[in-house]
Amino acid sequence: MSTFRFQQFSVIQKQSAMKVCTDAVLFGAMAPVQEGDRVLDMGAGTGVLSLMVAQLGAAHVTAVELTREGYDEAQLNFENSPWPDRFKAVHQDIQGFSRTDQNYYDLIICNPPFFENHSKTTDSLRAIARHNDTLSFDDLIKCADHLLSDVGLLYLLLPIHAVEKFSALALSAGLFLSDQTDVRGYVHNEAKVSLLAFKRLRTELRHRLLTIYESNRVYAKESERYLSPFLLRFSKA
Repeated sequence: MSTFRFQQFSVIQKQSAMKVCTDAVLFGAMAPVQEGDRVLDMGAGTGVLSLMVAQLGAAHVTAVELTREGYDEAQLNFENSPWPDRFKAVHQDIQGFSRTDQNYYDLIICNPPFFENHSKTTDSLRAIARHNDTLSFDDLIKCADHLLSDVGLLYLLLPIHAVEKFSALALSAGLFLSDQTDVRGYVHNEAKVSLLAFKRLRTELRHRLLTIYESNRVYAKESERYLSPFLLRFSKA
């Protein structure tokens, strides 16, 4: 599917390696955005997460993308959206961007590459998107620490098996896990991914479990609450 249509915008994804998927859409729909936030999207791909946080009220979104294919499609998707003036697309690695950018962000979002020492796909773009050769957890945390405001949030989508390692590395940089939502497909499934929020102030961890589907193609009430402003199937038009 070269174009994924949402209620308020569409995402062209013909060239980009990572296509729109349920986990990523739920991650974007649950982003802890405050009205007027300045947001940084690290590894923006097609820009789908940037578009979602703009719909949720972000005032300005800087979308940094390493690949030319992702950057070009993100730029096009931003221009075609209802909020073209809210976006700045940057074709650069996040490490270089963090060394030169002078801004601080209220919210940093990232669906990062997470595979380590796995057999790689022969698709070079997909390899970049899925394997952390180009963005290690250490680098991600260093960049976020440099760019996050004092009261800002770092918001990530990670597989369950990577949460403990990433949280320990973040803690050593003074970023504390404040919110963890483990996501499973159905009630009989184990959770495979987590939505994580980190901040500079230590607070009591809020940890919960969310189920996406009640039955085949039927969303559970909680996931529907988050997804209903975005997916076409919930449109009242």
